[in-house]
Amino acid sequence: MQYISTRGNAPVLSFEEAMLSGLARDGGLYVPESIPQMSVADIRALHGQSYEETAFRVMRPFVGDSFSDEVFSDLITKAYAGFGHGARAPLVQLAPGHFLLELFHGPTLAFKDFAMQLIGQMFQEALSRRGERVTIVGATSGDTGSAAIEAFRGLASVDVFILYPHGRVSEVQRRQMTTPVEDNVHALALEGDFDDCQARLKDMFNHFEFRDSVRLAGVNSINWARVLAQVVYYFSAAASLGAPDRQISFTVPTGNFGDIFAGYIAKRMGLPIDRLIVATNQNDILHRCLSSGDYVTDTVTPSISPSMDIQVSSNFERVLFDAYGRDGKAVAQLMDELKSGGGFRVSQGALQALQEDFDSGRVSEEQTLAMIQHANQNMGELLCPHSAIGVDVAEKLRDHRTPMVTLATAHPAKFPDAVHQASGIRPPLPNRMADLYERSERLTQVPNDLAALETLIQERIAQ
Repeated sequence: MQYISTRGNAPVLSFEEAMLSGLARDGGLYVPESIPQMSVADIRALHGQSYEETAFRVMRPFVGDSFSDEVFSDLITKAYAGFGHGARAPLVQLAPGHFLLELFHGPTLAFKDFAMQLIGQMFQEALSRRGERVTIVGATSGDTGSAAIEAFRGLASVDVFILYPHGRVSEVQRRQMTTPVEDNVHALALEGDFDDCQARLKDMFNHFEFRDSVRLAGVNSINWARVLAQVVYYFSAAASLGAPDRQISFTVPTGNFGDIFAGYIAKRMGLPIDRLIVATNQNDILHRCLSSGDYVTDTVTPSISPSMDIQVSSNFERVLFDAYGRDGKAVAQLMDELKSGGGFRVSQGALQALQEDFDSGRVSEEQTLAMIQHANQNMGELLCPHSAIGVDVAEKLRDHRTPMVTLATAHPAKFPDAVHQASGIRPPLPNRMADLYERSERLTQVPNDLAALETLIQERIAQ
């Protein structure tokens, strides 16, 4: 299995090389050269399997010879051993034909744990075998950072630096990043919004002298291994609801497009997915683009669903690559227009290709709060604001003849203020992190300046 860049001008890599590299050297994102297929019989054989066994069968073709079967199976087992639910990603019924996929039973109570816990295991295994050490730098709107720090803290082969927008994440998200005591993890509060964090991260990857000097690696959803691990729960959920003998639709609250792109890959692999529905908050660039073809950035407006406060959706580049017939030059041109002019227009043919697979909806702050209250009173489920956005859009757009699965991306206790405002209930943290508010914090406030960030990182890893 080989991996190519969405911009068509970077070395072709193996799975392990693509995983350790993160962003391609031409600024693009790595994608598989071809998509492995799962037959009807393969999907039917997932019925009744554990989440770990499903993960092995779904991901194995993408990994190639990077890990042996025995080692890969062991890494998967270790990755999910710390989850708080035996099913790992259980389904809960909200209404007739509408199901919630709970993705918040991992160590940091968010869907990012499914990928990050596995990436931590794979990085450690690969780097130990190679006798190498890398510097991981990540950008987060809240959940990626805490999941990365949890997955990599204390590991011998990595230093981790996470950029998050100062004052724009929930207190739980911040404390999950700032309270670990291990010396190899560093929380950096950047003066700006998430798009600024993401831009500085890409700048570092494109500054090859710095990138090579610190052995820079990335674990944002620019990293293909992140997307791959998220493909699994689409298969797990669909198999539980009768796939391959019936179609399933999915609604995904998303800002960076990575989580729903994983569903697109599952569909490309042969999973009978009818519709993939993008649910956005007021920062609705994905909804606007899928509706009109215009991808034009705007000011990021802080919201009660901060993980979706994004205007530059990195993973959208991957689906554009397919929509433009895997034409790397065309994608590179679009990304140049985005960087220089703040937007681009999707061609009519590419937009039609996108609309064949994706629908979308937008939810206001008021509607989000109303859905949290409604779901608590009428569905028996207390939702985080991101999950509420997904449920709201799903209820409006779902076809009642096809089962709908909405992804619950975070535990309500990660956003207690918004949940309390809507429902009058302040959701408690699970027992294993009940003392989170009492732990000492360790963070560094940093300017939105590339040179200053690179200097700080070089100084920290040299200590």
